[in-house]
Amino acid sequence: QVQLLESGGGLVQAGGSLRLSCAASGRTFSIYAMGWFRQAPGKERQFAAAISWSGGRTFYTDSVKGRFTISRDNAKNTVYLQMDSLKPEDTAVYYCAARTSPTLPAIRVHAHEFDSWGQGTQVSVSS
Repeated sequence: QVQLLESGGGLVQAGGSLRLSCAASGRTFSIYAMGWFRQAPGKERQFAAAISWSGGRTFYTDSVKGRFTISRDNAKNTVYLQMDSLKPEDTAVYYCAARTSPTLPAIRVHAHEFDSWGQGTQVSVSS
């Protein structure tokens, strides 16, 4: 089992920045990829970004490309999401997720393909 703990959410004005962190514990050696998803009120959970744990390959949904950056620190078992040029439509609860299946490709974009989830952290962007 992998446990995930997010931090770094908050309230920011449009155009501002936030950095989310997600610390993994437990069977971290089994992690093949990490991802960030977000869920706005009344909407389904949506993919935002993902990173492979070993090679650091990244993938983003179109709406965050050029504004968000996902990165990881393997020594700290932590993944980050740097969010710049935030928009009101980025307002959501952000969830960190880990994928432990070794099947390739490591990076996936569907929530059901991730095994472990954090509790979520609220990001609110005011106009």
